[in-house]
Amino acid sequence: MPRILGTACGGVALVGLTMALGALAASPSPTPATASLAAWSVPDVDALPEDAWGKTVRYGRDLITKTYALIGPEVADPAKRFAGNNLACGSCHLEAGTKRFGLPFQGVYADFPNYRARSGSVGTIEDRIEGCMTRSMNGKPLPPLGAEMTAMVAYMKFLSDGRLVGAATPGRGPGAMPELDRAADPAHGREVFAQNCAACHGADGQGQRAGAVGEAQGYTFPPLWGPDSFNDGAGMDRLSAAANFIHSNMPNGITWGAPALSAEDGWDVAAFVQAQPRPHKDKLEQDYPVRLERPVDSGFGPYADGFSQDQHRLGPFAPIRAEIKRLQSGEARTQ
Repeated sequence: MPRILGTACGGVALVGLTMALGALAASPSPTPATASLAAWSVPDVDALPEDAWGKTVRYGRDLITKTYALIGPEVADPAKRFAGNNLACGSCHLEAGTKRFGLPFQGVYADFPNYRARSGSVGTIEDRIEGCMTRSMNGKPLPPLGAEMTAMVAYMKFLSDGRLVGAATPGRGPGAMPELDRAADPAHGREVFAQNCAACHGADGQGQRAGAVGEAQGYTFPPLWGPDSFNDGAGMDRLSAAANFIHSNMPNGITWGAPALSAEDGWDVAAFVQAQPRPHKDKLEQDYPVRLERPVDSGFGPYADGFSQDQHRLGPFAPIRAEIKRLQSGEARTQ
């Protein structure tokens, strides 16, 4: 009988060592056509009682939506400055991580522990959150037994309560539109950005601050590049993640079922955004120690397939995928 996550918790225990924006919610996702057949439900956090469990789950939600105010680089307590930018986790995990194809958390808790190709090892949900902290938030790890880690894990568990362990969650990830049979075009993407994105994110891509610098109020609309954005080791720095996320969710307010941009515009504007400067994460060459497991759109090598960094960043990806499959087949025959 398949295991189902429990639906009731009366308290919170410390979470041990047990967050790929891919990602916490970027595991393979059913297509929108498939997802339209399934119900999408969001449990009510505010309906939880005012006990230890309810308070912890709500604190987890607050950490997602108000990261900058609770653990950001401008908070008053230096000991709480874990995030390195003034984004919120909810800048990518939309509607507090509950929006269908907005990188939601439903079903995420049940995925862990699992094998992570990026590290080449089995990782826990805590490990995955730490990856988001050091990549998407461009900061440092949370204390593994601290209140913040416990609350984030509790919130993700709450959103997954009642879901079959190991079962797919239709609506996970950013969606999956068709790939281009050409390289994505950042020059055309610049035009798409000016027409559709600059009104919120600014012509310079630096977003709109809520309050003044130093007040820990974050952004009304987040920056998409520059020093206060995600770094180049984040999942959103992969073209497929960014393009599908934009197509399913942007401009702000649209849904995956009624996209405002064409698929080609989505790929091209994502390529334009990715071409802009952002913080660099050290030791990216250590990602994907098994080189044939490196994603086709990984922006950094070393690569085992012989294709250039430009093609890995912009596509087309079908030839890379075919070559990786060929190499993997040959490797399997020699083992």
